[in-house]
Amino acid sequence: MVRIRIDRLTTRVAGLLLCLATHAAQSQTVFACEPEWAALTRVLLPEAKVFVATHARQDPHHIEARPALIAQLRSTDVAVCTGAELEAGWLPTLQQRAGNAKVQDGAPGMFYAADNVVLIDPQPGAIGSPFAGDVHAAGNPHLHTDPHRILVVSQALSEQLQKLQPVQKQAIAKRQADFETAWKGRIAAWERRAAPLRGREVVAQHSGFAYLWRWLGMKQVADLEPQPGMAPTPGHLQRLLNQLRPQPPLAVVVSSYQDPRSARWLVSQLGGKLPLLVLPATVNDPSGPDALGLWFDQLLDELLRTVER
Repeated sequence: MVRIRIDRLTTRVAGLLLCLATHAAQSQTVFACEPEWAALTRVLLPEAKVFVATHARQDPHHIEARPALIAQLRSTDVAVCTGAELEAGWLPTLQQRAGNAKVQDGAPGMFYAADNVVLIDPQPGAIGSPFAGDVHAAGNPHLHTDPHRILVVSQALSEQLQKLQPVQKQAIAKRQADFETAWKGRIAAWERRAAPLRGREVVAQHSGFAYLWRWLGMKQVADLEPQPGMAPTPGHLQRLLNQLRPQPPLAVVVSSYQDPRSARWLVSQLGGKLPLLVLPATVNDPSGPDALGLWFDQLLDELLRTVER
């Protein structure tokens, strides 16, 4: 009789501990530096509370280290950011002021997407300055515009979350496997759709879509910025106009956080022969279902419409 009671008590304690562990896993808080990583985190850890530091209409290079962001980082368990110096102007300040040991560089809870992929256009030894612009020595940090690199990041993030959440290990691994299968199918479909874009040329402001152009077989032939991250100047725009007049590109492209006035001027001076595209720099609503997939759908829709004009 006593043995039965002890066994029952042991079972109840084990159940209670499991419930507590599960609750702890479900109450995880994640700080995402950019919306694309918030969307990816929600795929792998849908029960987590996710703070997002930026949105599609903000330049992720230049964010104010506001008290609200400091408070969010202070209370978080995991931080998911791009890295490659994209957040160099504000994230270190947040980390210092938040004083959260879980999300300091080198801690298990600090995840940088760029550490897990090969970046394009590295500039070893380069140092950004007000005169040199936004220069990234490790390479172009806007890797999220390549769905293949998104998949690599999802695999690495899944592994890291499994280490941090052992109780959720199987569930996270299952979500990653499901995402990978579906995402590979989406990539194949997107590449079939995008065939008419291969070989086409665009002018864009900054290199925010450089991975997208490379993935689609397109080419950015000019940049509205005289230096990375520096606003277009009249002299630079005039030189671009002279360069593009003989053979206008498919479109002039700016992202959703950039001022379109310079691009609009260039398009007008080219006689309206090409469209101005304002493309979303990232997902608009990272909390929505299939946020990443719908964003890539939108990018392709906009670009393909220019071919059909």
